[in-house]
Amino acid sequence: MNFIALQDALRTIVTARIRTGQLTGVALAQKTGFRQAHISNFLNRRRGLSIEAMNRILEVLGLTILDLVDPAEINRRATIPPPQEGAYISVLQAEPSAVIGQPVITRASVLEIWKFRQSFLRRLRSDMVSARQDWVRFVLVKVDAANGLAMHPRINTGATFLIDRHYNSLRPYRRGSLNVYAVAKDGVLLIRYLELRGAHLLLRPHNRQCPLDAIDISTSKSFADFIVGRVCRVFFEV
Repeated sequence: MNFIALQDALRTIVTARIRTGQLTGVALAQKTGFRQAHISNFLNRRRGLSIEAMNRILEVLGLTILDLVDPAEINRRATIPPPQEGAYISVLQAEPSAVIGQPVITRASVLEIWKFRQSFLRRLRSDMVSARQDWVRFVLVKVDAANGLAMHPRINTGATFLIDRHYNSLRPYRRGSLNVYAVAKDGVLLIRYLELRGAHLLLRPHNRQCPLDAIDISTSKSFADFIVGRVCRVFFEV
């Protein structure tokens, strides 16, 4: 919703109050300090309002900006905190683009909600190179065809993987074992092994028939900016 849409919503509210006798254009002009012609021009769509004028009308009417927004739009954009229910925690499965660089997950991006035991999630160690304490830690994403091919047979298309977004270091989670990461390149979520080589972050597929990829990190503060998180569990459908 843009500023014009907000003005249209305010115009609708004022017109409705005038129509029902709760308000008059003269009274609104007196209370806001505007000329009546200014109010009339606004209601008849002959001119718009400045932000200051709009704020003054909202104050006189006892409204806030939220009163102008469609409740469905507020609900769609609202963030969903992962609720705790006894021994379980809800983890959100989201669109891949929604988990890249976004501390919270909006309702519009949520596909499903999974339940995990708190004891299981608490056992998973975090390792943050850059601070992400205010980020929703765990998210779920489904493996698409391109990532399934690149990571076959370790991770296949259609599987759902759990990402720990509080793990953006390159230190091995287990000694002698390579971490699998969700990494962002050009706005696309990729699942790969990672290796730092000079000014490049190498993205290695499990499937050797797929090409090696790389991200130039020379202009970035840290390689961790590109790491969405560590893939800590994969769930397959049977």
